[in-house]
Amino acid sequence: MTPAALVRLRASPCGQPTHPSPATWQHGGVTAATHSTLFPRVPDTPDAVLDGLDPEQREVATALHGPVCVLAGAGTGKTRAITHRIAYGVRAGILQPSSVLAVTFTNRAAGEMRGRLRMLGAQGVQARTFHSAALRQLQYFWPKAVGGGMPRLVDRKVQLVADAAAACRVRLDRGELRDVTAEIEWSKVTQTVPADYARAAVKAGRDTPRDPAEIAQLYSAYEDLKRARAVIDFEDVLLLTVAILQDRHDIADQVRAQYQHFVVDEYQDVSPLQQRLLDLWLGDRDDLCVVGDASQTIYSFTGATPDHLLDFRTRHPGATVVKLVRDYRSTPQVVHLANGLLAQARGRAADHRLELISQRPAGPEPVHTEYSDEPAEAEGAAHRIRALLDSGVPAGEIAILFRTNAQSETYEQALADAGIPYQLRGAERFFDRPEVRKAGVALRAAARFGGNDSLLDEAVDLPSQVRAVLSGEGWTAQPPAGSGAVRERWESLAALVNLAHDFAAARADATLGDLVAELDERAGAQHAPTVQGVTLASLHSAKGLEWDVVFLVGVAEGMMPITYAKTDEQIEEERRLLYVGVTRARERLHVSWALSRSPGGRANRRASRFLDGLRPGSAAVAGRAGAGGPGGVERGVPGGPAGVVPRRTRRTPARCRVCGRTLTEAGEMKLMRCEDCPSDMDEGLYERLREWRADIARRSGQPAFCVFTDKTMIAIAETGPEDEAELARIPGVGMRKLHRYGTDVLAICAGRAPEGTEDEADTNSSKK
Repeated sequence: MTPAALVRLRASPCGQPTHPSPATWQHGGVTAATHSTLFPRVPDTPDAVLDGLDPEQREVATALHGPVCVLAGAGTGKTRAITHRIAYGVRAGILQPSSVLAVTFTNRAAGEMRGRLRMLGAQGVQARTFHSAALRQLQYFWPKAVGGGMPRLVDRKVQLVADAAAACRVRLDRGELRDVTAEIEWSKVTQTVPADYARAAVKAGRDTPRDPAEIAQLYSAYEDLKRARAVIDFEDVLLLTVAILQDRHDIADQVRAQYQHFVVDEYQDVSPLQQRLLDLWLGDRDDLCVVGDASQTIYSFTGATPDHLLDFRTRHPGATVVKLVRDYRSTPQVVHLANGLLAQARGRAADHRLELISQRPAGPEPVHTEYSDEPAEAEGAAHRIRALLDSGVPAGEIAILFRTNAQSETYEQALADAGIPYQLRGAERFFDRPEVRKAGVALRAAARFGGNDSLLDEAVDLPSQVRAVLSGEGWTAQPPAGSGAVRERWESLAALVNLAHDFAAARADATLGDLVAELDERAGAQHAPTVQGVTLASLHSAKGLEWDVVFLVGVAEGMMPITYAKTDEQIEEERRLLYVGVTRARERLHVSWALSRSPGGRANRRASRFLDGLRPGSAAVAGRAGAGGPGGVERGVPGGPAGVVPRRTRRTPARCRVCGRTLTEAGEMKLMRCEDCPSDMDEGLYERLREWRADIARRSGQPAFCVFTDKTMIAIAETGPEDEAELARIPGVGMRKLHRYGTDVLAICAGRAPEGTEDEADTNSSKK
């Protein structure tokens, strides 16, 4: 279908500065995370914009004419380089702010870019995602190009796909529905129409969830349904904008007159459709700067391809090319592992890999740990994280990264059992949280009418004013004990308090009204401040983020690379995904894998092939048991006899005590039965345990689930343990909780009143 037909189709239903000294620029390689939370003072002059840049970053910032290609490795300050480039051009009078369009791939990245440009004195520059920029143009030009009102934009297409499947009398389960939706999205960003889908999918080597002909039928029905309901989806935003710019030369000329200078971040992730839109924005001009790293191409399943980046010099023979390889994020030990991963890579992207050079002091070696099963691996990670928290590492500087979202539950449970606060990447957005919305209302009211508030009158600076206002919303100087909803609310408010400190440090004369304006700007861009809690995230969603400590879990064959990665290209993308995970770590990196999925299961797994030759264990280096926490065997740690690998305890498979089936899910293993098997729980015992747990939680000031989770409580009430051995065998109890709560729980199970309190239990433990 031609772009013109698409429009008709949718219309029918509705002077060169000197380099700074090395001492200056070496300290200027600040991490992206630091830049996202600090507010540097606005430079006084254009040349001051260049202060603190290293030689290569400075070369980027001063290359303001003609096509420019920046090949930037992980942690090398690419966003810093391109924002300073734009700001230098604006401040020097070479670029007009309104003529610059910077595009990237996430609202968060666009918001961060706008914030940095504002602090560099380059207000008025447009920094948007491809979709946001296209939607703005589509809304503006629709009446002129098509006429009438623009069709409604649907946020989620899954329901439409479900309705299309029903119309075709095709039954899709939830997983198939998600996968078919992804196939439709891929088709649209690669500009593949329904009639061509089957052939294109085979050519691209797609692992389709249903027969390609059937998906083509569903795709066609989906498009028919959209037309009938007068709605469009996000891919249509790009397709329709392309169609209008391609068919209406007067509109294309108007857009090109507005935007004359383009910057594209994460260029390795551009899809054919996005490249087509960029070409139409540019016209016959070449005032374009692109930034990317082929070794971080991890979204090919969505249609992204590094070919546009790798072919840039072919399309633009006179392009300025700058390589950024000074890594300011990670220690030499982390960088060494990352470089080692890419050194084994094959393919076109690997031929253009960048060898990173760490600019940080030496740190600890990455730790590689093998576990008997996945629950033991999760407990081991929680054990290490508890030690890190106790040593003073903030929870917000720790992340657990996994290949698939399905792995999250086991780690959520392990962290909850250990009383460790966590946040799920991709869960409710920060500025959508009720406590954040209420805090914003309170701060806005205080900014308007604060003169009548005695608490604000006593507050001498902006941070004090914010603390005074938020104290009425639940913020306290000391965090509440434990985790759970109360702690999560406090963490949200604490993030706003910390943001006020950073804002005031950069702008001594900032008022409460200025801070409210900053929060409004961030809310519009979903550019959230850091919340204190261990981050749980998939490797894909961790792209662009970084932490002091990273746990890469489940790094085993079958998961990394994932089982459905069959072709050489797919396996190499899995390697790049692991590379992205490794380069998220600033100081400490823990890599782990499990030999089996469930306790007592068949130990038929092994560490990922990507680690061969890179981990100490693959070279038969001595290890010792127990160093990685419960159930772990840590490789390459001094202290054990040379060449001796500790023997692991072999467990029998976990089986349902009702039907005898082998259990694999973490929740079922906690209950020791299938979810749908009948429960023989003693209701009276369960209620007594609940009352006891509530009392303990109240006394200790922690959420109830940190004492025992609901499923552990159900398992206790179903089992009715008579001694410590039986109680210890219940998943979720563990030795720490057995020592702390065992006497009370056994007393309740025996029909007696509990003998001690939380305080007494802690006292007894300290005496042992």
